Amino acid sequence: MMQTALVLLLQAACVFGCGTPAVQPETSRVVNGEEARPHSWPWQISLQVKHGSRFHHTCGGTLIAPRWVLTAGHCITPGDVYRVVLGEHDQSQQEGSEQLRDVMRIIVHPDWDIDFVARGNDLALLKLDKSPVLSDSVGPACLPPPGETPPHGTPCYISGWGNLYTHGPMPDRLQQALLPVVGHSVCSRSDWWGINVKNTMICAGGGEVSGCNGDSGGPLSCVSTDGRWFVQGVTSFVSSRVCNEEKKPTVFTRTSAYSQWLSEVMLKY
Repeated sequence: MMQTALVLLLQAACVFGCGTPAVQPETSRVVNGEEARPHSWPWQISLQVKHGSRFHHTCGGTLIAPRWVLTAGHCITPGDVYRVVLGEHDQSQQEGSEQLRDVMRIIVHPDWDIDFVARGNDLALLKLDKSPVLSDSVGPACLPPPGETPPHGTPCYISGWGNLYTHGPMPDRLQQALLPVVGHSVCSRSDWWGINVKNTMICAGGGEVSGCNGDSGGPLSCVSTDGRWFVQGVTSFVSSRVCNEEKKPTVFTRTSAYSQWLSEVMLKY
Protein backbone atom coordinates (compact mmCIF):
# COMPACT_ATOMS: atom_id res chain seq x y z
CA MET A 1 0.00 0.00 0.00
CA MET A 2 2.76 2.46 1.02
CA GLN A 3 4.85 1.53 -2.01
CA THR A 4 1.87 2.30 -4.25
CA ALA A 5 1.36 5.65 -2.51
CA LEU A 6 5.03 6.50 -3.03
CA VAL A 7 4.85 5.65 -6.71
CA LEU A 8 1.79 7.89 -7.06
CA LEU A 9 3.64 10.75 -5.36
CA LEU A 10 6.64 10.35 -7.65
CA GLN A 11 4.40 10.14 -10.72
CA ALA A 12 2.54 13.25 -9.60
CA ALA A 13 5.83 15.09 -9.21
CA CYS A 14 6.82 14.18 -12.76
CA VAL A 15 3.48 15.33 -14.17
CA PHE A 16 3.80 18.49 -12.13
CA GLY A 17 6.95 19.38 -14.08
CA CYS A 18 9.51 18.99 -11.31
CA GLY A 19 13.19 19.74 -11.73
CA THR A 20 12.86 21.71 -14.96
CA PRO A 21 13.86 25.36 -14.37
CA ALA A 22 12.78 27.91 -16.94
CA VAL A 23 16.09 29.68 -16.31
CA GLN A 24 18.90 27.15 -16.71
CA PRO A 25 21.57 27.17 -13.97
CA GLU A 26 25.03 28.31 -14.96
CA THR A 27 26.83 25.09 -14.04
CA SER A 28 30.43 26.12 -14.70
CA ARG A 29 31.65 25.73 -11.15
CA VAL A 30 28.71 28.21 0.00
CA VAL A 31 32.24 28.89 0.58
CA ASN A 32 34.18 29.93 -2.48
CA GLY A 33 31.08 29.50 -4.62
CA GLU A 34 29.65 31.99 -7.07
CA GLU A 35 26.47 33.97 -7.45
CA ALA A 36 23.71 31.86 -8.96
CA ARG A 37 21.91 32.94 -12.10
CA PRO A 38 18.70 34.54 -10.75
CA HIS A 39 15.86 32.01 -10.36
CA SER A 40 17.83 29.13 -11.88
CA TRP A 41 17.13 27.08 -8.72
CA PRO A 42 13.36 27.74 -8.49
CA TRP A 43 12.89 25.12 -5.76
CA GLN A 44 15.29 26.92 -3.42
CA ILE A 45 13.51 28.65 -0.55
CA SER A 46 14.59 30.86 2.32
CA LEU A 47 13.34 29.64 5.69
CA GLN A 48 12.95 32.67 7.92
CA VAL A 49 12.45 32.82 11.68
CA LYS A 50 10.67 35.62 13.54
CA HIS A 51 12.73 37.63 16.01
CA GLY A 52 10.72 40.42 17.57
CA SER A 53 8.61 41.92 14.81
CA ARG A 54 10.91 40.93 11.93
CA PHE A 55 11.79 37.75 10.05
CA HIS A 56 15.39 36.76 9.34
CA HIS A 57 16.92 34.08 7.09
CA THR A 58 17.99 31.06 9.11
CA CYS A 59 18.12 28.08 6.70
CA GLY A 60 17.48 26.92 3.18
CA GLY A 61 14.96 24.39 1.97
CA THR A 62 13.50 22.78 -1.12
CA LEU A 63 10.01 22.95 -2.60
CA ILE A 64 9.17 19.32 -3.41
CA ALA A 65 5.38 19.52 -3.87
CA PRO A 66 2.80 22.33 -4.14
CA ARG A 67 2.51 22.79 -0.37
CA TRP A 68 5.56 20.94 0.93
CA VAL A 69 9.08 22.15 1.70
CA LEU A 70 11.93 19.86 2.71
CA THR A 71 14.55 21.19 5.15
CA ALA A 72 16.82 20.00 7.96
CA GLY A 73 15.62 18.97 11.41
CA HIS A 74 18.28 21.09 13.09
CA CYS A 75 16.80 24.20 11.43
CA ILE A 76 13.69 23.90 13.61
CA THR A 77 13.49 25.13 17.20
CA PRO A 78 10.23 24.26 18.98
CA GLY A 79 8.15 27.34 19.71
CA ASP A 80 9.71 29.55 17.04
CA VAL A 81 7.60 31.09 14.29
CA TYR A 82 8.69 30.53 10.69
CA ARG A 83 7.76 31.61 7.21
CA VAL A 84 8.96 30.51 3.78
CA VAL A 85 10.04 32.88 1.02
CA LEU A 86 9.88 31.43 -2.50
CA GLY A 87 11.15 33.05 -5.68
CA GLU A 88 13.91 34.85 -3.79
CA HIS A 89 17.30 35.83 -5.20
CA ASP A 90 18.52 39.09 -3.65
CA GLN A 91 17.43 39.33 -0.02
CA SER A 92 18.36 43.00 0.18
CA GLN A 93 15.60 44.18 -2.13
CA GLN A 94 12.10 43.45 -3.38
CA GLU A 95 12.39 42.01 -6.88
CA GLY A 96 8.72 41.27 -7.52
CA SER A 97 9.22 37.51 -7.81
CA GLU A 98 9.01 36.72 -4.10
CA GLN A 99 6.11 34.80 -2.61
CA LEU A 100 5.63 34.60 1.16
CA ARG A 101 3.93 31.64 2.78
CA ASP A 102 3.19 30.88 6.41
CA VAL A 103 4.16 27.47 7.74
CA MET A 104 0.98 25.67 8.72
CA ARG A 105 2.58 22.49 10.07
CA ILE A 106 6.12 21.33 10.92
CA ILE A 107 6.98 17.63 11.02
CA VAL A 108 10.53 16.88 12.18
CA HIS A 109 11.76 13.32 11.65
CA PRO A 110 10.91 11.42 14.87
CA ASP A 111 14.45 10.02 15.18
CA TRP A 112 16.23 13.35 14.82
CA ASP A 113 18.18 14.30 17.96
CA ILE A 114 20.07 17.60 18.13
CA ASP A 115 22.44 16.04 20.70
CA PHE A 116 23.39 13.21 18.32
CA VAL A 117 23.78 14.86 14.91
CA ALA A 118 25.92 12.02 13.56
CA ARG A 119 23.05 9.57 14.12
CA GLY A 120 21.39 11.14 11.08
CA ASN A 121 17.68 11.67 10.41
CA ASP A 122 18.32 15.41 10.05
CA LEU A 123 15.13 16.09 8.17
CA ALA A 124 11.91 18.09 8.49
CA LEU A 125 8.87 18.72 6.32
CA LEU A 126 7.02 22.02 6.31
CA LYS A 127 3.45 22.27 5.10
CA LEU A 128 2.63 25.70 3.70
CA ASP A 129 -0.64 27.48 4.41
CA LYS A 130 -1.34 27.56 0.67
CA SER A 131 0.35 26.56 -2.56
CA PRO A 132 2.64 29.08 -4.22
CA VAL A 133 1.86 30.27 -7.73
CA LEU A 134 4.16 28.35 -10.04
CA SER A 135 6.23 30.59 -12.28
CA ASP A 136 9.64 30.91 -13.89
CA SER A 137 11.03 31.65 -10.42
CA VAL A 138 9.05 29.11 -8.34
CA GLY A 139 8.82 25.39 -9.07
CA PRO A 140 9.53 22.06 -7.34
CA ALA A 141 12.58 19.83 -7.52
CA CYS A 142 12.13 16.13 -8.25
CA LEU A 143 12.42 13.48 -5.53
CA PRO A 144 14.82 10.62 -6.35
CA PRO A 145 13.62 7.00 -6.49
CA PRO A 146 13.81 5.13 -3.17
CA GLY A 147 17.33 3.99 -2.29
CA GLU A 148 19.09 5.80 -5.12
CA THR A 149 22.62 6.94 -4.30
CA PRO A 150 24.57 9.12 -6.75
CA PRO A 151 27.93 7.47 -7.48
CA HIS A 152 31.30 8.90 -6.47
CA GLY A 153 32.21 11.92 -8.55
CA THR A 154 28.66 12.83 -9.59
CA PRO A 155 28.62 16.61 -10.20
CA CYS A 156 25.99 18.11 -7.90
CA TYR A 157 25.34 21.65 -6.71
CA ILE A 158 24.71 23.22 -3.35
CA SER A 159 22.86 26.53 -3.22
CA GLY A 160 22.03 28.95 -0.44
CA TRP A 161 22.57 32.23 1.37
CA GLY A 162 25.05 30.78 3.87
CA ASN A 163 28.28 32.43 5.05
CA LEU A 164 30.77 33.13 2.26
CA TYR A 165 33.50 31.80 4.55
CA THR A 166 33.71 30.57 8.14
CA HIS A 167 32.39 33.33 10.43
CA GLY A 168 32.10 35.55 7.38
CA PRO A 169 29.13 37.55 6.13
CA MET A 170 25.99 36.10 4.62
CA PRO A 171 25.49 37.25 1.03
CA ASP A 172 22.38 39.09 -0.13
CA ARG A 173 22.26 37.11 -3.38
CA LEU A 174 21.82 33.37 -3.75
CA GLN A 175 25.11 31.50 -4.15
CA GLN A 176 25.84 28.14 -5.75
CA ALA A 177 28.82 25.81 -5.78
CA LEU A 178 29.77 22.61 -7.57
CA LEU A 179 30.24 19.80 -5.05
CA PRO A 180 31.13 16.41 -6.57
CA VAL A 181 29.75 13.46 -4.60
CA VAL A 182 32.25 11.63 -2.39
CA GLY A 183 31.36 7.94 -2.17
CA HIS A 184 30.59 6.47 1.25
CA SER A 185 33.62 4.16 1.07
CA VAL A 186 35.86 7.23 0.84
CA CYS A 187 33.94 9.57 3.14
CA SER A 188 33.81 6.99 5.94
CA ARG A 189 37.61 6.54 6.02
CA SER A 190 39.17 7.33 9.38
CA ASP A 191 40.98 10.44 8.08
CA TRP A 192 37.75 11.71 6.47
CA TRP A 193 34.47 11.63 8.44
CA GLY A 194 34.94 8.08 9.76
CA ILE A 195 32.00 6.63 11.71
CA ASN A 196 30.30 10.05 11.81
CA VAL A 197 28.93 9.53 8.30
CA LYS A 198 26.16 6.97 7.86
CA ASN A 199 24.73 5.22 4.79
CA THR A 200 21.70 7.50 5.10
CA MET A 201 23.95 10.48 4.28
CA ILE A 202 25.72 11.82 1.20
CA CYS A 203 29.09 13.53 1.27
CA ALA A 204 30.00 16.08 -1.39
CA GLY A 205 32.99 18.36 -1.87
CA GLY A 206 35.81 17.99 0.64
CA GLY A 207 38.16 20.77 -0.36
CA GLU A 208 38.14 24.49 -1.01
CA VAL A 209 34.39 24.67 -1.71
CA SER A 210 31.71 23.76 0.83
CA GLY A 211 28.46 24.67 2.46
CA CYS A 212 28.52 26.88 5.55
CA ASN A 213 26.28 28.35 8.25
CA GLY A 214 22.97 29.44 6.74
CA ASP A 215 23.08 26.85 3.95
CA SER A 216 21.60 24.21 6.27
CA GLY A 217 18.43 22.58 5.05
CA GLY A 218 19.04 23.58 1.44
CA PRO A 219 19.26 21.20 -1.49
CA LEU A 220 22.03 19.17 -3.04
CA SER A 221 20.73 19.30 -6.61
CA CYS A 222 21.89 16.69 -9.12
CA VAL A 223 20.82 16.52 -12.75
CA SER A 224 19.61 13.28 -14.34
CA THR A 225 20.33 12.03 -17.84
CA ASP A 226 16.98 13.42 -19.02
CA GLY A 227 17.88 16.90 -17.80
CA ARG A 228 15.66 17.01 -14.70
CA TRP A 229 17.08 18.10 -11.35
CA PHE A 230 16.64 15.93 -8.27
CA VAL A 231 17.13 16.93 -4.64
CA GLN A 232 19.49 14.12 -3.62
CA GLY A 233 20.45 15.64 -0.30
CA VAL A 234 19.49 18.07 2.46
CA THR A 235 22.41 20.11 3.84
CA SER A 236 23.16 18.81 7.33
CA PHE A 237 26.65 19.55 8.71
CA VAL A 238 30.23 20.61 8.02
CA SER A 239 33.40 20.63 10.10
CA SER A 240 33.10 22.54 13.39
CA ARG A 241 36.55 24.05 12.82
CA VAL A 242 36.18 25.62 9.37
CA CYS A 243 33.43 25.07 6.83
CA ASN A 244 35.79 24.00 4.05
CA GLU A 245 38.20 21.74 5.92
CA GLU A 246 40.17 19.34 3.70
CA LYS A 247 38.78 15.79 3.74
CA LYS A 248 35.67 16.96 5.60
CA PRO A 249 33.08 17.22 2.82
CA THR A 250 29.72 18.85 3.37
CA VAL A 251 27.38 16.14 4.67
CA PHE A 252 23.79 15.90 3.49
CA THR A 253 20.85 13.79 4.60
CA ARG A 254 20.29 11.40 1.68
CA THR A 255 16.75 12.08 0.49
CA SER A 256 16.20 8.67 -1.08
CA ALA A 257 16.88 6.94 2.25
CA TYR A 258 13.71 8.56 3.61
CA SER A 259 11.32 8.04 0.70
CA GLN A 260 8.83 6.08 2.77
CA TRP A 261 8.79 8.63 5.61
CA LEU A 262 8.34 11.51 3.17
CA SER A 263 5.43 9.80 1.43
CA GLU A 264 3.78 8.84 4.75
CA VAL A 265 3.91 12.39 6.06
CA MET A 266 2.73 14.07 2.87
CA LEU A 267 -0.16 11.64 2.50
CA LYS A 268 -1.15 11.87 6.18
CA TYR A 269 -1.19 15.67 6.42
